[in-house]
Amino acid sequence: MAGVIGTFSDGGAFAATLKSVKPAAAPALLKVARDLYPHDRLPDAYYETAVTTIDAGVAADQATKTLLSDGVTALDAAAVRLKGRPYTKIAPEADRIAVLKSIEDTPFFTKMRSEMITALYNQPEVWTKLGYEGSSAELGGYIHRGFNDLDWLPA
Repeated sequence: MAGVIGTFSDGGAFAATLKSVKPAAAPALLKVARDLYPHDRLPDAYYETAVTTIDAGVAADQATKTLLSDGVTALDAAAVRLKGRPYTKIAPEADRIAVLKSIEDTPFFTKMRSEMITALYNQPEVWTKLGYEGSSAELGGYIHRGFNDLDWLPA
């Protein structure tokens, strides 16, 4: 079902869920999220959920309310300066990564990189997609549940 959701994900509906940015910035945030933590087999829906989570946190804090909007503006400026077009219009992933590296000292980049870790990987549906079997603490730990079994880890 999650694959179907990702396949039919509506960018307009995703943009409408964001509180701190204009809808036009949503595609750039999604692209940044995918470039920071690339998993080709994960549909956009999981990245949209992560970006929405980050956006909600930023929107709730008056001091950082414009962080994402201002960050996308600066990102596009860096992309135009380095590659001659806005970030979302740059096709080669390596070129987008170069643009991201050029802004890695900014609060926008720092926020996206640090918050995406939990916003993306705290989704149990993502665990399943990546082959992680989940927590074992409530089952007595991993020691008696295949401690050396790493078949969930992609080769």
